[in-house]
Amino acid sequence: MIFTRTEAIKTIKNDSAWDIAIIGGGATGLGIALDAAARGYKTLLIEKYDFAKGTSSKSTKLVHGGVRYLANGDIKLVYSALKERGLIFQNAPHVSFVQSFVIPSYSIFNKLKFLIGLKLYDWMAGSLRIGKSSLLSKKEVVEKLPKVKTRGLRGGIQYFDGQFDDARLAINLAQTATEYGAVTLNYAEATAIRKDASGKVNGLSFLDRESGTVYEVQAKAVINATGIFVDDILKLDTPTHKNLVRPSQGAHIVIDQKFLGNQDALMIPETSDGRVLFGVPWHGKVLLGTTDTPLNEHQIEPRPLEEEIEFILTTADEYLENAPTRADIRSVFAGLRPLAAPTNGDSNSTKEISRDHKLIKSESGLITITGGKWTTYRKMGEETVDLAIKTGKLPDNPCKTNHLPLHGYTKDKHPGHWQVYGSDMIAIQKLMDNNPSLAEKIHKDHDFTVAEVIWACKNEMIVKVEDFLARRIRLLLLDAQASLEAAPLVAKIMAEQLDKDNEWINRELTDYELLVKNYTLYPEISNHSNPTLG
Repeated sequence: MIFTRTEAIKTIKNDSAWDIAIIGGGATGLGIALDAAARGYKTLLIEKYDFAKGTSSKSTKLVHGGVRYLANGDIKLVYSALKERGLIFQNAPHVSFVQSFVIPSYSIFNKLKFLIGLKLYDWMAGSLRIGKSSLLSKKEVVEKLPKVKTRGLRGGIQYFDGQFDDARLAINLAQTATEYGAVTLNYAEATAIRKDASGKVNGLSFLDRESGTVYEVQAKAVINATGIFVDDILKLDTPTHKNLVRPSQGAHIVIDQKFLGNQDALMIPETSDGRVLFGVPWHGKVLLGTTDTPLNEHQIEPRPLEEEIEFILTTADEYLENAPTRADIRSVFAGLRPLAAPTNGDSNSTKEISRDHKLIKSESGLITITGGKWTTYRKMGEETVDLAIKTGKLPDNPCKTNHLPLHGYTKDKHPGHWQVYGSDMIAIQKLMDNNPSLAEKIHKDHDFTVAEVIWACKNEMIVKVEDFLARRIRLLLLDAQASLEAAPLVAKIMAEQLDKDNEWINRELTDYELLVKNYTLYPEISNHSNPTLG
């Protein structure tokens, strides 16, 4: 299979029968698709928007066991996640990195308490441990976090965890699944769950949102992996379905590196509401977050609430000298986590709910997976395919993803943002070598180039301007205003590559300007004049 929409649609038209059909192209769905395809099953995945458009591109960018979950006593989840963290480092070293974290301590008791907990965290990782936790003196903490507040500082603890680029890992999963024979298609919306005469699920219908064509496909097993939208799909199966999931919002703000200091990350283990807050260096900026705010409704593009932004800024101010203000924020973003809907007690409490995943099989045979976290995507895929094998009466082929290098795999290190392309960087560099004009930056303040837009059009299944600016590169999350300024040039190049007209360009730029308002505190920002095709 070739990873293009044209090839995917062609294959679907020629073959309507599949072993496994997956609804949802986030971390979970893509992990399932790769697991299924690697085992040799005919696999189809459809995604209503772009791959990782929702929660899966809006994480805190950490590949971790979850120090907070350890504190809550969720040993099983932490143990599993630490193992999976190690496998991500092995299978996708180009998009995952070891990150040093520093916990500044203003109490000797807390310093020892956290060290004991982190030593346990190290021990649980076993042979996949990526670093050794240690005590730091006050001087060492300041060396690692030059902007930390020193008044009352008693030293701290250094520990090691993982960092990654979530949307880049997602696209690599889609590419790898395709290389193993899966068909993965974005902008394809499930419209019906199909059943046989006995009421058992035997396929689905979906709308290609680009062409308006509806397709009907047969499948021996159908999997609902739509995250916060699982209830919407379950209602296609059973209209009287009662919601399983209630969303919890996690907000982040992005600021310049100067507010933190060096390459070490800040971890605040106990904020005013008892949660954890991170300050993580990422692509030359710093990500501050996250929050945990229960909501009553879900949407694909949630906006951080004012109280979330204030909470993050206030907490940062308690720990950092010359802390950032609203005027220093480059971008804000929020993702929604699918948590179990409360049945009794405090419906606004989310911090005690396990982040472990849940696998459910409906009476009709529809398989639903919900919950979980990015770090455990592979394990979730394995368990879901195991259930699909039983449900669809498929040959029992063993899981292959424990040690399966992902698309782009390389241990070579590349400068700056080129690192996340992995082995693909060589091909993009060749484009620029053959045509030096393609090395032109799409924005003067950032290193992203015209060649990357062309590469994404041909090799990374972009359909909309936001697919490129938000997820293939991460400019929307790094600097919302700069991404808006880059949008006209990106739209022009995409139109040329994808055979689109000026009307498409104008529509895309209007859509993108609306989207950017969700990522900025200044909704009055305006787009540049729209370009015309040359």
